[in-house]
Amino acid sequence: MAAGQGRGSAALVAGLLLLCLLLPAADAAAKTYIVGDDAGWSKNLETTWLGGKTFYAGDVLVFKYNKEHHDLVMLGGKGYQRCQVPRHSSKSRVMRTGNDAVTLRRGNNYFICGEPGHCKNNMKLAVKAW
Repeated sequence: MAAGQGRGSAALVAGLLLLCLLLPAADAAAKTYIVGDDAGWSKNLETTWLGGKTFYAGDVLVFKYNKEHHDLVMLGGKGYQRCQVPRHSSKSRVMRTGNDAVTLRRGNNYFICGEPGHCKNNMKLAVKAW
């Protein structure tokens, strides 16, 4: 009986080790992207920059922009859809450095420019990270 239990345990350990080898390490897979490439954080990025890219949790997006005219707001889906910065929300964060790095969470990540009219003129980005 003890021998049978040992073989089952060994098979389980071997299976777990194989699974660990097949899954990529989060740090090894993380990439850094400059949002908008040379154009930076600007309008229409969902149609001009986002296409064909696959993002993963842990990837970093760097938003470069003129901080005198723009900002970067991370927010939830409702704020994104409404182009509205929530007054009080644990999901929102406003950044104004002109060179902001954001690590993507698994799932949907939403960004807008909070300056009046900018989001409604398509200065926004929704990124799904796997």
